[in-house]
Amino acid sequence: MKAALKALRTLSDPTRLRVVALLLRQELCVCELMFILDREQSRLSHQLRILKEAGLVEDRREGRWINYRIPDASRRSLERLMTEFLGLRPKGSREIDSDLARLRLCLKRDIRRRHCPVFGRPRRKA
Repeated sequence: MKAALKALRTLSDPTRLRVVALLLRQELCVCELMFILDREQSRLSHQLRILKEAGLVEDRREGRWINYRIPDASRRSLERLMTEFLGLRPKGSREIDSDLARLRLCLKRDIRRRHCPVFGRPRRKA
């Protein structure tokens, strides 16, 4: 019961709920989440720490950079919670639909390689 309550409390924040919806799609780094959600790094890192402490998100180190994903053990439960209980599916929520469009744009623009400090400095316009 305690774990379920902690998970539900953690998901009560809109930003954390949006992060989980994105991470259910694929593993992402902080710079990609910053681009998609239009949030500052410090704010996102705080939200990711809370999600990680609740066991809803795990990280994987790639060099100096950290990628976040949904653990396999909780993926099915979170997918069901998001779609069946909360009704958060593409075309069912403006925010989720917008985030998924921004995710596609993020991947198309290769934000990770162009803007993440671990891969080098952002390109500057001449």
